[in-house]
Amino acid sequence: MWEAAAFQFAPVDDASTTTNFGGILLMTKGKTSYSARTLYLVTSAVIAALYVVLTLPFAQFAFGPIQFRLAEIMVILPIFTPAAIPGLTLGCFLANLLNPNNLGVIDIVFGSLATLTAAVLTRLIAQKARRIPETPRNVIALIPPVIVNALIVGTYLSFLLTDGPVTGAVAGMNILYVGASEALVVYALGLPFLYVLKRTHIDRIWQKE
Repeated sequence: MWEAAAFQFAPVDDASTTTNFGGILLMTKGKTSYSARTLYLVTSAVIAALYVVLTLPFAQFAFGPIQFRLAEIMVILPIFTPAAIPGLTLGCFLANLLNPNNLGVIDIVFGSLATLTAAVLTRLIAQKARRIPETPRNVIALIPPVIVNALIVGTYLSFLLTDGPVTGAVAGMNILYVGASEALVVYALGLPFLYVLKRTHIDRIWQKE
């Protein structure tokens, strides 16, 4: 029997006690498999590294109100594995930290929190909405990265990048810009990437999580 948490999963014996929270199984006791733990850590590390590699070389397009982060195609990964949650969060943290035009602590912290929140919501929707057909379920599960980034990132960028007072119109436009650019990457690139993973059966390495 396999069980997964947002930040940890492990196969446990049949005597283990479990709690189900939003479709994410939490282990309360049982024998932990080191191979499962290793897979989780390696998956998270690879995702984090890929996020940085796919962001920094295109920094001129990856930061600001209109931003096209190629790394955001990976927001589909929490649908397959909870290991993507810390992976994406760490990747975003490092990318914002290493940004050549670093926007400071606010961008590093709140950008990472936006990624974390969106990834958790995507995972929960994918787990809880199994009665919905696969295609519409995937489309719905990818809404959080668009909405959360638009609201959080769009709002704080208004204060970081605007000279003078920030009006509601300015904040609204930045929210719209961030949301639109995120939606373009997520649905034009991320969603097809999701189906590529399925058709090539790469996603099978996470199926028992």
